[in-house]
Amino acid sequence: MAGPTTADRGTRKPNGSSTVRSGRSGPGKGPRIGGRHLKLPGRRVLLTALALIALTTGGIWVLYGSSWLRVERVSASGTRVLTPREVEEAAAVPMGTPLISVDTDRIEDRLRQKLPRIDSVDAVRSWPHGIGLKVTERIPVLLIEKGAKFIEVDAKGVRFATVDKAPKDVPLLELTTDQSPSLLRFGERRLVTEAVRVTAELPEGIAKDTRALQVDSYDSITLKLTRGRTVMWGSSEEGDAKGRALTVLMKAAPGAAHFDVSAPSAPASSAS
Repeated sequence: MAGPTTADRGTRKPNGSSTVRSGRSGPGKGPRIGGRHLKLPGRRVLLTALALIALTTGGIWVLYGSSWLRVERVSASGTRVLTPREVEEAAAVPMGTPLISVDTDRIEDRLRQKLPRIDSVDAVRSWPHGIGLKVTERIPVLLIEKGAKFIEVDAKGVRFATVDKAPKDVPLLELTTDQSPSLLRFGERRLVTEAVRVTAELPEGIAKDTRALQVDSYDSITLKLTRGRTVMWGSSEEGDAKGRALTVLMKAAPGAAHFDVSAPSAPASSAS
């Protein structure tokens, strides 16, 4: 009986091993390399890949190319003195543009520049057609009188607006530091900041009665209260201790007109 032919055996190498026989693979198998069949992607895998590509392409078109997700309205919330319309107009949101491409950071920067009364703002996308502007306005804690108008100062010492009418229950800041060495040493801005710190430390009842803060120097700040009463507060340091001392002193001497808590461990009061 004849043995296998050369084609059946493959070509023998000198060391007795045989080379890989090329030829057609069996049904359903990929090319044979190194004695193994490479598995080709199945039909289901190919269909899944094509579906993902189609979804991605379609999603990009919906976000950027279609008319479905474009800016049609802008709304503002959180305003107190400003009106929503003022905020919306200052935002200058490009209407009709794809919602996904709106630069919200730029809108926020623009609002803070155009409307200094705004302390913070958050511009958010409101799908499918809106931009929402959540505003927090600055609140005045002191007023600087300038002619017939008033400059509002917030809790950070920022002068943010000039108004014709003084807001209710906001004390005046009287800077009388023209001849004071403190003005040269600290500067007006620092002295304003110190006055702001004092207002933050005042007990609630005393804050309501405060009509003005007179700043003569860094360590000489006087409160002017209702009924002609005054309080020598001193510097802005030890604010909590001074507030407690003043509360006790006012209860002990209700008829006093002048109080001194510049040294809170040794407060004093007098009738005039």
